[in-house]
Amino acid sequence: MAKIITPDALIIGAGPAGLMAADILSAAGRRVLVAEAKPSVGRKLLMAGKSGLNLTKDEPEEQFAATYDCDASLRDIFAGFGPQTVKAWAADLGQEVFTGSSGRVFPRSMKASPLLRAWLARLATRDVDIRTRWRWAGYDDGFVFDTNNGPQCVRPGVAVLALGGGSWSRLGSDGRWVGILSGMGVKITPFLPSNCGFHCDWSPHMSRFAGVPVKTVVLKTGTGTHRGEFVITTRGIEGGVIYPATPALRSGRAASLDLMPDWSVARIADALTRVPSRASLSNRLRKALRLPPVKVALLHEWGGRVAPDALPALIKNLPLPPMTPAPLDEAISTSGGVAATDLTDDLMLRQRPGIFVAGEMIDWDAPTGGYLITGCLATGQSAGLGALAYLTRG
Repeated sequence: MAKIITPDALIIGAGPAGLMAADILSAAGRRVLVAEAKPSVGRKLLMAGKSGLNLTKDEPEEQFAATYDCDASLRDIFAGFGPQTVKAWAADLGQEVFTGSSGRVFPRSMKASPLLRAWLARLATRDVDIRTRWRWAGYDDGFVFDTNNGPQCVRPGVAVLALGGGSWSRLGSDGRWVGILSGMGVKITPFLPSNCGFHCDWSPHMSRFAGVPVKTVVLKTGTGTHRGEFVITTRGIEGGVIYPATPALRSGRAASLDLMPDWSVARIADALTRVPSRASLSNRLRKALRLPPVKVALLHEWGGRVAPDALPALIKNLPLPPMTPAPLDEAISTSGGVAATDLTDDLMLRQRPGIFVAGEMIDWDAPTGGYLITGCLATGQSAGLGALAYLTRG
């Protein structure tokens, strides 16, 4: 028979959203049990910090909140926990931050581990019990867990679910909770990969460019433009300029690349006329424009045969072929999850009073650049405050 545990609050999932909810509830003196399926906590946060933990983006609050693709009911949550709040939260944990030239905010250490250690140390001073290797198995007169010590049943006063989305399953976000909540009558929007690479059918001559960066381009879609760079992979393309365009590319909208965003069509045309026309196309592009081999290869691959006088326009507007997004588990994040219409303003499930949801479990989407982590912290705070208010009401 499962052992029955009765904390004030149960948090399922020990990522940024779950830990934030635990922080809110424990600061108010509540007894909190945190259940995490993996052997340690914050695994996706630590992975995100390997190349520098981008906590948020330092920009006006209204502009910041508008970046999120979400139901209108969620926008106030993101607006209420913006860049300045994130910086103050990090400082309260003793973690100094700085803002880079692009507006991205990082801990001075650049790593996630010092921040996570400081956070866990604060929770350790309160009535917070963190149990790892506890996998949520279902709901049957309580929250049932499979553990190394056999089944456990938790009957809390309130619960916050923060089990992540559908990507990076090896770090804990495996989406296995979808079947449980669907069985409880909760509406789930299907997961889609977000902030991901895209696959296309390369011709054999592109294989030598696998791993080569394509620098300083502008990707144009029907919904906006994105400047940066990307990388050629064996199966397609991925990188900073691709990720924010995921929704447009995923939907099959027409997209194109400007390979020389700092040059006009006229300037390109004039430079090409200065190289003898008898030279090969590759040599003309190299000598007249100093176009790197990878960009020349993309022109051949996606541009096909084109008349010389049409070449400048093609360089400024190279159409992308049809591509498919990488699989869910290769994506940085996912869109989809618990439909916002099934949640109250403080993120409680309408069908299950006393159960709140936070983080990437909810159907919202955002690009990389600090928006994802901030979004998880924001929804974790909102769910934690909602759960606290629910307990206070008795």
